[in-house]
Amino acid sequence: MIRSTNAEDYQRIATPVAAMPKDFPAGHHIPPHRHERGQLLYATQGVMRIGTAQGTWMVPPQRALWIPPQTEHEIHMSGAVAMRTLYIAPRAARHLPRDCQVIDVSPLLRALILAAMEEPVEYPRGSRGEAIAKLLLHELRAVPALPLHLPMPQEPRLQKVCQKILHSLGRDADIESLAAGAGLSSRSLARLFQRETGMGFAAWRQQARLAEALTQLSGGKPVALVAADLGYASPAAFTAMFRKSLGTTPSRYFGTARNSGSISA
Repeated sequence: MIRSTNAEDYQRIATPVAAMPKDFPAGHHIPPHRHERGQLLYATQGVMRIGTAQGTWMVPPQRALWIPPQTEHEIHMSGAVAMRTLYIAPRAARHLPRDCQVIDVSPLLRALILAAMEEPVEYPRGSRGEAIAKLLLHELRAVPALPLHLPMPQEPRLQKVCQKILHSLGRDADIESLAAGAGLSSRSLARLFQRETGMGFAAWRQQARLAEALTQLSGGKPVALVAADLGYASPAAFTAMFRKSLGTTPSRYFGTARNSGSISA
């Protein structure tokens, strides 16, 4: 069954859930755009980095990102990406989150997404396709969000500080020197971080490092090299941070063992 890979062909159809498979080469960039429908972005392979006005979301394999209707976003592919997208009509998305959220894809949810790709785009009432769509919507309402969001501030001075951090994630620049460079006191900078991002300075930097780590690990870079690149004293220290943030080790998170030097990644 041949399906369109043009997102516009899925926006005004009658069915509440429409499934579109599309593959992208490494490094592909989809510029800022929006859809009438909500969008569940899921990749069976590769990592996606999605940016909106509210921040950046990292979406590794076996995770998905919910994007509400009419949310402007852009997508960067890290590695070759096999994207499987669900477009959900606004009326069917009323009970789904109003903000972007990364979610865990359970075996059942994964099976439902892939099964939806096999059904006609405009499935008839009472069909298997309709039953799959209903169960998908039911499952999505109950899935908890994962901490893979890097909120970006709107305050100009804090934006410059954040960009400086992002361009030198391997350095442990202290808050005093960053504040001085922005013409702020360290106390004012700390208040701005909390007000604009909902996170403290150290937590935001760690989240930025985690996002970069996911990108590098998805490309097969060994844990030991990722740890060194991001300024961790040892692979063990990096793995401890990763486990604390995501509840498991890098190799288990990606479902495959990586060469990590002296530890089990």
